[in-house]
Amino acid sequence: MELLQLVIGGLANGCIYGLVALGFVLIYKASEGVNFAQGDMMMLGAFVALGFGNADQLGLPFGLAVILAMAVMFCVGWGVERLVVRQIFGQPQFALVILTIALGFVFRFVAGSIWGYTPLVLETPFAGRNLRAGGIVIGLADLVAIGATLGLTGALWLFFSHTRIGLAAQAASQNQMAAYIVGVPVMRINSLIWGLSGAVATVAGVLYATRGAIDPNIGLLGIKAFAAAVIGGMGSLPGALLGGLIIGVVEPIAGRYAPGELAQMSPYIIMLVVLVLRPGGLFSQMQMKKV
Repeated sequence: MELLQLVIGGLANGCIYGLVALGFVLIYKASEGVNFAQGDMMMLGAFVALGFGNADQLGLPFGLAVILAMAVMFCVGWGVERLVVRQIFGQPQFALVILTIALGFVFRFVAGSIWGYTPLVLETPFAGRNLRAGGIVIGLADLVAIGATLGLTGALWLFFSHTRIGLAAQAASQNQMAAYIVGVPVMRINSLIWGLSGAVATVAGVLYATRGAIDPNIGLLGIKAFAAAVIGGMGSLPGALLGGLIIGVVEPIAGRYAPGELAQMSPYIIMLVVLVLRPGGLFSQMQMKKV
């Protein structure tokens, strides 16, 4: 019974990891770059939602606060690509890595300057509400996290598989210069994808905030989410979710039955094992690039 309780809680945590990992995958699918500020975008999105929704600030209804926060973070993501990332277009990918790490520090500074460094709680309509099934207690926040993650993952998969913009983004990922030559608006698509990753990060941040307090340092969760993206395969949306779920379930079980150091290292041990056995990730896409 205890193990089942740990698994249910781990699935909810894994969904949050998976949503942040989706942001990594979105950027990678569009440009084969890695945004190491994704976790900090999640953190900033959670604080923006808190600013819109909490009674001591704007006090808007929870759903409206989340939608407005997603819109704000879409604009932040779009602006980051348009004003910052685009300036290093054509440079080695390492330049993007360094740039996004620096952006993460900037986002943490901004959040700390506005909301402070004391942990805050986002007011939600399902805080403290639980469902009971036999001897299992399931938090309503956990169910919301699982449902929202599955729905968003499916919507993004349909977007990339069945829309012109999604297919164009994948073409740009294959070869940006060739896509540009044949008329694909590479720059606009990159801006759109960065904006979309900001909105997805906001959903992850809100779901995280529904399960506990937030502070500017929660963006470091992005390190685990990056491990989840690598485990699932950097080009795969379902893989990102699967990687997040694997880490989310293993962590609490390792924390309960294994030494503390091993529990903290478990996401990276899993990533190392997957990279050794299947370097492209569990859902690796092995096709050759089209030139």
